[in-house]
Amino acid sequence: MKLAFSTLGTPALPLPDTLRLAQTHRYHGIELRAHPDEPVHPGLDGGERADVLRQFEGAGVEVLGIAGYARVAAAGADEPVLEEIRGLVRLAHDVRAPFVRVFPGGGEQSSEEADATAARRLGAAAEYGAGLGVRVLIETHDSHREGAAVSRVLGTVGHRHAGALWDVMHTWLGGEQPSTSFAALAPYLGYVQVKDIASAEDTTPLALGAGVLPLTECVEVLSRQGWDGWLCWEYEKRWYPAATALPALLGAGREHLSRLLSDAA
Repeated sequence: MKLAFSTLGTPALPLPDTLRLAQTHRYHGIELRAHPDEPVHPGLDGGERADVLRQFEGAGVEVLGIAGYARVAAAGADEPVLEEIRGLVRLAHDVRAPFVRVFPGGGEQSSEEADATAARRLGAAAEYGAGLGVRVLIETHDSHREGAAVSRVLGTVGHRHAGALWDVMHTWLGGEQPSTSFAALAPYLGYVQVKDIASAEDTTPLALGAGVLPLTECVEVLSRQGWDGWLCWEYEKRWYPAATALPALLGAGREHLSRLLSDAA
């Protein structure tokens, strides 16, 4: 499996510095948070996007994905959501990222309405993504935090460019065991976000292995089933200013993931 980290853990750090962290600690890729206050976002022009790609290629680091905030199950008109996703897909294509992350966000609707809305929009987004070689992944999050809920939507979509992003914290908070989550998500799985927290009540990010999330079980399930994709450490420093800065943890985090992978082999 390949290892990556998210720029959520390095808020507003210049891109060259983030790439140096990846090189220093031997991460294969970086998940880019697509927000205007980040160095890489959909507002970049063609020249700026080409420069981002040059920097990644020069560093020998891959862009794992573009982490957007479009909410595919939210109430309201489809077109504003689809236009937001199309912008994310174009950015992903230009920087050679294989994935775009979207959220469900359907909490204000019934589960049936949210499922139908998400499936309709993901189907349209997947068609657009297919033309540019980008998969649109719905994360296990908020209204659809369990693997079973996400797979219910994706089974309706039935398009290979619509997939799942497994956030291991949210499926755990939803009461799913890793084996259950993987079984539901496996046909659609793009990549896996790993993290650690103190408890269900305290989701402040911790160093990998320092909290309660079942990371060992997740890696064992993935390895046992022969899944050979990406593990991305999403350390949500941006939302928890008092949390330890991610750069100080990256080396130990990589070693922890490497040990889990070795033990599971």
